[in-house]
Amino acid sequence: MAGQYLEYYAGDTLLEAYVAMPATEVEQRPAVLICHAWAGRSAFECEKADKLAALGYVGIALDTYGKGISGSSNEECSALMMPLVSNRALLRDRLLAGLSAAASIPMVDTSRVAAIGFCFGGLCVLDLARSGADVKGVVSFHGLFNAPADLPNNPIMAKVLALHGHDDPMVPPDQVLGLETEMSAAGVDWQIHTYGRTMHAFTNPQANAPDHGMQYNHDAALRAWQSMQYFLGEVLA
Repeated sequence: MAGQYLEYYAGDTLLEAYVAMPATEVEQRPAVLICHAWAGRSAFECEKADKLAALGYVGIALDTYGKGISGSSNEECSALMMPLVSNRALLRDRLLAGLSAAASIPMVDTSRVAAIGFCFGGLCVLDLARSGADVKGVVSFHGLFNAPADLPNNPIMAKVLALHGHDDPMVPPDQVLGLETEMSAAGVDWQIHTYGRTMHAFTNPQANAPDHGMQYNHDAALRAWQSMQYFLGEVLA
């Protein structure tokens, strides 16, 4: 694999993505955007980009906070995330800027782009789909489901896969039903895979706060990654 960094702008904000490409490929390849959790783009998302490149995709770990900006405590992470959660138009602009940056990469086949995201990033990929962006599919790993209340309902072009822990206190069953209702009303090809005995952040080996509803689950993480691979193989064929 070949990894490099790509600077791009959303308005006046300088952002930086990590891009992993199959090193021996010369023809254009489908791309998978990766939206980060609440701490910001980190080694976790860059590792996922590398894994996607090993599968033959261009893996692009996006940035929604700004180059070099990340949180190291719950308080810092919340302070970075909440302005975007409360201003979904700004979040959408940053996501679309990342999509445009991905399209500028010569190896990317712009007709075959998908996105995955973790936690806050799971909300991001759903919002990318809600924007009407021309992406083939999105995968939300233990993401937040609530739709923005103040943005137009654009036709959703993407297929949607949500991978969810049943015991995630941040997304109770009524919100799962809400996403199902929203996607069905929009005519979306959607799936929700719910894993029993599984909490929030179940793909993150560092998650170990069961009293707060966050816990790594090896089996659920493996099942979710396999489901993602099958889904990407379908939508990016």
